Amino acid sequence: MRSFNGLRFVAAFEAAKGVLVLAVGCGLLAAVHHDLQNWAEQIVRGFHLNPARHYPQVFLRFAAATTDRQLWAMAAGAFCYAVVRFIEAWGLWHDRSWAEWFAVLSGGLYLPVELLELFHRRSVPLVFVFVLNLLVVVWLGRRLAKTKEKG
Repeated sequence: MRSFNGLRFVAAFEAAKGVLVLAVGCGLLAAVHHDLQNWAEQIVRGFHLNPARHYPQVFLRFAAATTDRQLWAMAAGAFCYAVVRFIEAWGLWHDRSWAEWFAVLSGGLYLPVELLELFHRRSVPLVFVFVLNLLVVVWLGRRLAKTKEKG
């Protein structure tokens, strides 16, 4: 039962990632045909960020250079990513072995990228995401190995 509850936790986590990315995609669509540069400046001011600092500067430059076509493409990518997360979450919630394999493979693909990012720039959120992803991949991998031994 504990293993099943763990699987449901991972399913809920994957669904939450899907919801978050879907919200970002909707935000991108809301920006189509609007002054993205102005929105970015308002966000920087709203969060009381120094526009001369590196990350706000990158954000502002990105907003100035982004076209409506690029916003549509990014929103489509976000939608596709969210659909994949929702399918994975559904499969994990219903204890489907294909979803466990998919979660191990997709989560495992992110680990080297996240580790590389940690080498370049350390932060609490990056460490948290890496450790959580690593724990999920290891836990699901062990679960799959035990299932294979049994059957």
